[in-house]
Amino acid sequence: MTPSLTVVQLAGSPELPLLVVGPSLGTSAESLWARCAALLGETFHVVGWELPGHGRGTPATAPFTMADLAAGVLAAIEPVLVERGEAGGTFGYAGDSVGGAAGLQLLLDAGDRVTAAAMLCTGAKIGETDGWLERAALVRRSGTPVMVAGSSQRWFAPGFLEREQEAGVALLGALQHADAESYALVCEALAAFDVRDRLEQIGAPVLAVAGIHDEATPPDSLREIATGVAVGTFVELDGVAHLAAAEAPHTVASLLTAHLGTHLTGGAGDPYDAGMVVRREVLGDAHVDRAIAHTTDVNAAYQELITRYAWGSIWTRPGLDRRSRSVGVLTALIAGRHFDELEFHLVAALRNGLTKEEIVEVLLQTAIYAGVPCANSAFAVANRVLNES
Repeated sequence: MTPSLTVVQLAGSPELPLLVVGPSLGTSAESLWARCAALLGETFHVVGWELPGHGRGTPATAPFTMADLAAGVLAAIEPVLVERGEAGGTFGYAGDSVGGAAGLQLLLDAGDRVTAAAMLCTGAKIGETDGWLERAALVRRSGTPVMVAGSSQRWFAPGFLEREQEAGVALLGALQHADAESYALVCEALAAFDVRDRLEQIGAPVLAVAGIHDEATPPDSLREIATGVAVGTFVELDGVAHLAAAEAPHTVASLLTAHLGTHLTGGAGDPYDAGMVVRREVLGDAHVDRAIAHTTDVNAAYQELITRYAWGSIWTRPGLDRRSRSVGVLTALIAGRHFDELEFHLVAALRNGLTKEEIVEVLLQTAIYAGVPCANSAFAVANRVLNES
């Protein structure tokens, strides 16, 4: 049965491209997305949808599947499109956890309606069937407050609740006040959800964002999405667990702007801005901050050059995913004997989703074509870097 979903206006003018955002189980669209949406509002018209019985959502009384939930999202968004004068039109999508699962289902069932998408802290299958059914039974018996203690540990990276008390209270409050039966029905929909063998059918560009501390949907779940779809990009965020949009609103807003902006606005924007986002994603904030801190009158133009053209014009191209670009960079650095840069690009390759085993294979391949002396030095660097990771 298709549930009746509520849409919440979060930020931005209807004249801007439409971005639809989806919540995590136990949260509301506002508690999860408000801070991030405020940052996105200059670029997108951001609307969120509520899970049944969550936030402003109408409680559900009948079972539904993830396909039903995705159909409910499409039905709920259609009046927004009609009001914008875009009946039957397309939109961008971003969803966290079950919001991401619904997004994957939407891409499979109505892929022509979604221009580009971002999946945060989710999976093509989340958890195990028995675990979801047990949770549904527990919440029916004891209500959603029984989930607050465990969720406060699973949802947030260490230190978040101490730093961001207001945001944490809002999210846990949304969980405590969620309708128990609706929560249980979402659990049962997740128990039956598994689209791992259908990811290759998704043609829209997908950004998969993982939190390094996420135990519910660990980084490998997002790597699976990024490598399984036709055009996927994987990003792993430090200091984030399961609710990336709330834990790292500025970073997530930058990622969504860079990934969705070109597809939704029809223009690439300033390559420097996109390049800075990608440069930070690939190399990490600490490395980029050090480079910026050492900018002088002598190297300022060069810093702009590499950000605008290397990162903003090449690394942002859709023709290769970031894993493949990392393979190319590692090979070129070894062949050119640029071992100082090899060190931080090995770390970048791990961030881009390459495993240690795959990196070893790249080094072995390069040894044959670039020569053993190069490989000797490369393996010395890799042995140090990879064993410290």
